[in-house]
Amino acid sequence: MRVEEGFQPVPFVEGNPYSTDPVLPALLKRILPSEVFQDVDKDLTRFGGEVLTTMRELTQRATPPQLVQYDNWGRRVDDLRTSEGWRGLKDVYHREGIVAISYERKYREHSRPYAFAKLFITAADSDVTDCPMSMTDGVARVLELVGSPALKQDVLPRLISRDPAQAFTAGQWMTERPGGSDVSRTETVASPVAGATAQYGPQYKIDGFKWFSSATDSDVALALARTGRPEDGSRGLSLFLIPVRLPLIRPPGTPRPPALTNNIFIHRLKNKFGTKIVPTAELSIEGAEAYLLGQPNQGVKLITPVLNITRTHSAVGSVAYLRKCLAIATAHSHGRAIKGGRQLLKDTPLHVAELAKLHVLYRALVHFVFGSVVLLGKTECGVATESESLRLRLMTPAIKAFAAEKCTTAMEECMTMLGGEGYMEENGITKLIQDGLVEKIWEGTITVLSLDLVRAVEKSPALNAFIQVTVAQSSSLVCILNEV
Repeated sequence: MRVEEGFQPVPFVEGNPYSTDPVLPALLKRILPSEVFQDVDKDLTRFGGEVLTTMRELTQRATPPQLVQYDNWGRRVDDLRTSEGWRGLKDVYHREGIVAISYERKYREHSRPYAFAKLFITAADSDVTDCPMSMTDGVARVLELVGSPALKQDVLPRLISRDPAQAFTAGQWMTERPGGSDVSRTETVASPVAGATAQYGPQYKIDGFKWFSSATDSDVALALARTGRPEDGSRGLSLFLIPVRLPLIRPPGTPRPPALTNNIFIHRLKNKFGTKIVPTAELSIEGAEAYLLGQPNQGVKLITPVLNITRTHSAVGSVAYLRKCLAIATAHSHGRAIKGGRQLLKDTPLHVAELAKLHVLYRALVHFVFGSVVLLGKTECGVATESESLRLRLMTPAIKAFAAEKCTTAMEECMTMLGGEGYMEENGITKLIQDGLVEKIWEGTITVLSLDLVRAVEKSPALNAFIQVTVAQSSSLVCILNEV
């Protein structure tokens, strides 16, 4: 029998990731003012079409990075080569304002939900491009809060630019060999440069080894380095902005110099289970120029805004991966027939019951995560109440941990909904599971996040604030149900 003969499976058809989503449009209509929702709804509908076309085409051209450490003359060059697809995906993120929207603040506190909604519909179709963008978002917030006037003039506008030719991306270098989330044993040391005059802030030289630097192709990075005594632990760490390449600000069209120009050596690229398109590396830092942010020995406190933002990106990314997997599983049920081809899966009670469980979880996670996003937008714009700020402190580690934990298992269930077809690489679910698993580790494992939540409860009235709001909302719901 020829392959064209006999039974032919019916391919599933995915719709616009925004307009066909069962949750997001209605959620945004509820949380955004009507005039804001009209603009956002129109833009997300348009961008949903771009996701199905432009973004997916670029992912086909995205391949793992390569590192060439020496040229043919034996000279150290550390040439980090990324694919056309990866660079193109970052360009789309810049043009669409995935980072910029939150800082343009056209819609004030509602800009955050808008930006994260845009990320939500593209995250599963962009090969983890949000990894560098989430850190760029966090670094932009730190510079907005504690950056020098010169950094706010030269670097911040590039971090939030929509022009790919001008835009910067940023990294976050915290993880070292003694530990990841536990930074108390950080070995990287910062030494002040005597007599140096730097327009961006007090100039230091950084020496150390960073074991896991995501998005090594970035332009700048935030790093923790020791300015106090080793026995001071995390209290002896300061926060620095490191130019990955020098000069930091270059004329348009100038070739991009290697990291060697700032004494940063790429030891090797990491061989990871997933996120293989992201250029992640081990770095040897041997006297790199850096600029102190804020006061010395306040690094852990000052980097907190980055963690809050990247953890929110992580939570949105986890649920976004589930969104696509569930959309595939649901679409497949409309084309796959059983019982001799007489009954579609969508009409099979047992199959529908399993799909319903996943849909309930998905809906709950979307509302849970975006509830925290709303609080983040209010806090950044200075319009949050004390209760809302406290709840944000409690919910940020909670949404990140809960989304990562629940979505991974749910994506596996979506895979089984397709039977043997679900195990094939072509449908995309397998890659989403591989990439999505990093969210259970990146920016804190579930146990680390649990301990962070405990600290929030012990050191603030955050739990009381959360309980009060929950009780009030529950009472209102009971009243509405009684009236019905």
